Amino acid sequence: MKEITILSGKGGTGKTSITAALASLAQNAVFCDSDVDAADLHLILQPQIEYQEVFEGAYIAKIHEENCTNCGICEEHCHFDAIHQDTRGQYFINPFQCEGCRLCERVCPTQTITSTRSTHNFWYISNTRFGKMVHAKMGAGEENSGKLVTQVRNKAKEIAKAQKADFILNDGPPGIGCPVISSLSGTQQVLLVIEPTKSGLHDIQRLIALIRDFNIPMMSIINKYDINMDMSLKVEDYLNKEKIPLIERIPFDTRFVKAMIEEKSVVEYDPNSEISQKIKHIWEALTENFKKIQ
Repeated sequence: MKEITILSGKGGTGKTSITAALASLAQNAVFCDSDVDAADLHLILQPQIEYQEVFEGAYIAKIHEENCTNCGICEEHCHFDAIHQDTRGQYFINPFQCEGCRLCERVCPTQTITSTRSTHNFWYISNTRFGKMVHAKMGAGEENSGKLVTQVRNKAKEIAKAQKADFILNDGPPGIGCPVISSLSGTQQVLLVIEPTKSGLHDIQRLIALIRDFNIPMMSIINKYDINMDMSLKVEDYLNKEKIPLIERIPFDTRFVKAMIEEKSVVEYDPNSEISQKIKHIWEALTENFKKIQ
């Protein structure tokens, strides 16, 4: 079983569209959406949920007015300015400012503050037309996304092992934060989807530096390369210097949008197009590269 994680330094590069297209080519694979803060692979794969479970997020504290003496000790100790007084002089905790450290709960002399875990997050096991998929949904402003990514990936590995799948295809989150780190640990290969813009080049440089810390082999594509040819050449120069193979240059093509509207991958939408042929070449290159890194 081999895991391929598709990553980008920033959002909007077309990473998920590429992942969905690769999913339509993969045989005997399990799919995983690790972009739990803004998951959208389901928009194309249209999973049918067969199992769901609550993922408990960060602790949120609450002051119970009936026992509160308004001593103000909790406010004095709060490092996040989350405890305030209302017009009656009653202390309350703003849940959007609370970081769940539970210090207020520990210092309260009357034990009137309690903390509970957020239950606004879920992870799912679903069926798609290409195979099993594990994905998740986080509530707005929720925390512990890195832990949720780990949960989703572990479950995908469990399913893949049980059905003896050849691949796990992991649609990773953008950036270099905790969810990205959680999506990298233990993966065997990374595909970089790069946008030919200044921000695209800057952000992929940060991401590559992070991946190098994990010592994971990388391959790359430039998506929408023809929207800025000068920047595409700069990206290619950088990849050459870093000795990161560039598999394909994908031109801007409205078929990606049309396919998404029809809830299809671009390979399904137009299997004989130049774009689809390039996607097929990417999948062949990724699978062939496993032979070199084993």
